[in-house]
Amino acid sequence: MASLEQHRAFYARLITARLPENSRLVAAFASIPRERFVGPGPWKIFAGSNLLDTPTSDPAFLYQDVLVALAPDRHINNGQPSLHAVCIAALDIKSGDRIAHIGAGTGYYTAVLSELAGPTGGVMAYEIEEDLAQRAAENLGDRPDVKVLHRSGTEGPLPDCDIVYVNAGATAPLGIWLDALRPGGRLLFPLTGGHRQANDAGGMLLISRGVHGYPARFLCRASFIPCIGATRETEMDDLWRAFQRSDMRSVQSLRRGTVPDASCWFAGKGWWLSRSPAE
Repeated sequence: MASLEQHRAFYARLITARLPENSRLVAAFASIPRERFVGPGPWKIFAGSNLLDTPTSDPAFLYQDVLVALAPDRHINNGQPSLHAVCIAALDIKSGDRIAHIGAGTGYYTAVLSELAGPTGGVMAYEIEEDLAQRAAENLGDRPDVKVLHRSGTEGPLPDCDIVYVNAGATAPLGIWLDALRPGGRLLFPLTGGHRQANDAGGMLLISRGVHGYPARFLCRASFIPCIGATRETEMDDLWRAFQRSDMRSVQSLRRGTVPDASCWFAGKGWWLSRSPAE
C-alpha cells in the first residue's frame, strides 16, 4: 500500500503537470496534509453538480484533483487544486514575500502560500465565516508566519503586500487591494458577474503594480462564490455579457480614474480594463 507521503507527492505532480516546471510549488503541495484542513472523513466530493461521498475516511481519497465540500449548505468548498496551482504559480511567490489571502476558508491554500513565502515572509489570512476562520486558526497554529483574521478582506486598510490573493468572486478590483500592493506587487482575484445567470463563470484576473500603470491579464476561466463587500449589482449583468464575448485574453492593462477609450474591454466605476499595454 502506498504511504500518504507517496499519495501527496503524486498529487502534487498531478495538479502541476500542465505548468512549467516549478519544483518549489510541487514541494509545497507535497508537504501540506490536506486531510488536516477538510475535517474528518468520509468526505463529500463534488462530481459535476452532485456530491459524492467517499466510501471510507482514508485520506488517500483527498489526493486527487477534486473539490471537497467544507460547508455544503453554504456552497463552500476547498477549491479545485489544479486551479489554485495555476494561480499560485502565476503569482511567482518569492521567499520573504508578504501575502494577504482573502477568503482563506479553513487554511489549506494559506498553508501553501506560507510554505512558498518561507519563514522570512508572512501571510495575513482573512475569512469572514466565523467557523471557518476558527478552523483555519487551529489548522495553521504551527505556522508563526501566518495570522488568521475573522473579518472581511474588503474593508481596509490592508497591510502593505507583495501579493493579494482573493478566493471569492468580485465585480471589481477593489481600491484597497490595489493600494496595498508594493511596487512590483501582484493582485489575483476572480472577476465574475455574480451568480445571477446560468453561465456565471468569470476569469482569474492578474494585476501587477508596474513602474508605469497596472499590467493585467486573465489566466483562465473560474467560478467562485461571491466575495461579500466586493460585488456591485450594477456591474453584474454587464460583466456577464463581457465574458460571453470570449475575448478576455485580449486584456493587457487596468486603468484607474481615467475615461475609457476605444481599447476598453470593460468599464466599471472608476476603473476599466484595456486591450492596450499599461502606460
